[in-house]
Amino acid sequence: MADEKVINNVAAPVYDDEALAAEYQAKRQKQIEEDFKKPIDPDCVLEVRHLRKCFPIKKTVTGKVTKELVAVDDVSFKLKAGETLGIVGESGCGKTTAGRAILKLHQPTGGQIIFDGKDITNYKPKQMREIRKQMQIIFQDPYSSLPPRDTVGGILSEPVEVHKIVPKDQVKDYVLDLMDKCGLRDYYFERYPHEFSGGQRQRICIARALSVNPKLVICDEPVSALDVSIQAQIINLLKKLQREMNLAYVFISHDLSVVKFISDKILVMYLGAVMEFGTKEDIFTNPMHPYTKALFSAVPNPDPTTKMDRIKLEGDIPSPANPPKGCRFHTRCPYAKEVCKHITPDYKEYEPGHFAACHLLEKQD
Repeated sequence: MADEKVINNVAAPVYDDEALAAEYQAKRQKQIEEDFKKPIDPDCVLEVRHLRKCFPIKKTVTGKVTKELVAVDDVSFKLKAGETLGIVGESGCGKTTAGRAILKLHQPTGGQIIFDGKDITNYKPKQMREIRKQMQIIFQDPYSSLPPRDTVGGILSEPVEVHKIVPKDQVKDYVLDLMDKCGLRDYYFERYPHEFSGGQRQRICIARALSVNPKLVICDEPVSALDVSIQAQIINLLKKLQREMNLAYVFISHDLSVVKFISDKILVMYLGAVMEFGTKEDIFTNPMHPYTKALFSAVPNPDPTTKMDRIKLEGDIPSPANPPKGCRFHTRCPYAKEVCKHITPDYKEYEPGHFAACHLLEKQD
């Protein structure tokens, strides 16, 4: 969709941005319709297809949305029991919103969420009640995510009683056993959250999430508010519990070293969209997208004699309320070409199980 004009005796393409955008949307809509018709994968606990979440910014008097912020745009992946998917990216890229949309704490604007073989995308709150105990979340801040006026025993007993996990006369024994699994002493049962350190509070949050025997746990930066030594303890605890309970984790973080340690698959997001997806080995040994390479170059090296080849990204992240045309990353990409400013790159599989969206890769393909 590009004409040519002559500049200094060189033919340069002229892009019709509106026509290109319409062509891309039509192609994407066709792909979405085809993917929605695919059978559900019985081996997956969670299957997300073209997830999209928008927040209204401006409305007319009649309530019609005239401007919206696209927080998550076209996110897809599969996750099996016992696996961990790491979602990484800069602050504001849509990681947390994606996790909350999967749990339907935010109602998705579009896409499909298939959990345990059921399409729960359009489930009402009453229908979600039974699903809630199978999918849980560990929040980022262990200080504000616990009710201050309830004891640890009360916090952990409430979901067990509400969902009738065990008979009432067995609730306390069940909770004490759960506390032991999470490294909490039995005499913590009568204590209040303000009496604990950050690491202990996060253990309480983990115990609360696991109290209803879930199949899926969304870990929303569960160690970012903790000291490094405590982070290691919490990560090891999460891995231990995953082995024992065969849990599926969606691990949201900006700490690549933590993600590398705990994840099996990694999804890289930028401005609400997926830039790259693959196994941990693929992403860390052969990063394809310039944004992924820039993220990895920012990881500190503990060896002071090693020279760091830091890729510096110029400028600020564009507003998700007004994302740039073409590739969303082109405004900061050091390798951006003219085509990147006008045409959205296709999200393609360049190696088995290794996906990326970049025009530079298309030329090499």
